[in-house]
Amino acid sequence: MSVSTGTRGETVPTAPPGNPAVDTADVAALLERGRALSTPVMRAAVDRLAPPMDTVAAYHFGWIDAQGNPTEGDSGKAVRPALALISAEAAGASPEVGIPGAVAVELVHNFSLLHDDLMDGDEQRRHRDTVWKVHGPAQAILVGDALFALANELLLELGTVEAGRATRRLTTATRKLIDGQAQDISYEHRERVTVEECLEMEGNKTGALLACAVSIGAVLGGADDRTADKLEEYGYHLGLAFQAVDDLLGIWGDPEATGKQTWSDLRQRKKSLPVVAALAAGGPASERLGRLLAADAKSTDFDSFSEEEFATRAALIEEAGGREWTSQEARRQHAVAIRALHDVDLPAHVREQLTALADFVVVRKR
Repeated sequence: MSVSTGTRGETVPTAPPGNPAVDTADVAALLERGRALSTPVMRAAVDRLAPPMDTVAAYHFGWIDAQGNPTEGDSGKAVRPALALISAEAAGASPEVGIPGAVAVELVHNFSLLHDDLMDGDEQRRHRDTVWKVHGPAQAILVGDALFALANELLLELGTVEAGRATRRLTTATRKLIDGQAQDISYEHRERVTVEECLEMEGNKTGALLACAVSIGAVLGGADDRTADKLEEYGYHLGLAFQAVDDLLGIWGDPEATGKQTWSDLRQRKKSLPVVAALAAGGPASERLGRLLAADAKSTDFDSFSEEEFATRAALIEEAGGREWTSQEARRQHAVAIRALHDVDLPAHVREQLTALADFVVVRKR
């Protein structure tokens, strides 16, 4: 393919290099630890919200169903909380020191999900109706805003210098996240987006908050800025790898696993990495795809397209090389993330855990 970015010339392994230092069960344990330690604090924070926002937020997090009955709904993978707790250990502190940062980052992440679902028109998340579909657009907006405010409130209540430093990193990451969402929406209405523009958008939308997650615990634990910055570098590139895999799932993912419709990103006309890479590749499949997507942008009956029409577009993306290129890009970003850890002094078990989580992100089912 003729596209290029700063990491394009590297030798890329077909899987993450080496064997994961922590096996799948241990990664699951890290994710569960992040969920178990952050959820009680998250619930307490949500309880501060005025009705009905507290109930709406509880529904979004999977704690209750649409009728208000307690449920064991899917609340997400908890990658960000897991990273925040490991981050505290990177500074030599206990993982519990990272809990306020873990909760703050997860609240911001869910603020973005509530708003994104509404802006994108997504009716399903985690195998059930989204908040705006159940409780209306106004509540989705208000609850999202409230979660963002809670995130900053929780950090600032600590009243320490480290909490102030952590809050600055979180607000910067949030601003970048919003920049990325604005770019994502604007790209839906353009016929062409470059690979570089797409990577910049995804770095803002996904990379910035993951970067914050993996540094915020260290900051709360007293780490200096150099250590925090290196951890952010790891998290940023891990975020790009994470988003590349999500982009694959957004087109070819099993709805039973993703909780979304088939061909989800194609239905939303998203200019995700597989699409922009395919359009940049040149050749007959790329050119035909470009013509179809240009016509789609002007179509008045796009919402009534059949499964076969979306399948045709997905097949052209794959034929043009967009699927394989994106898979390789996930591995490239994984390699850059791991390299960032080489430049920071970390306890051996922390380095192993961060490496294992990076491996998990890239080899998730796709």
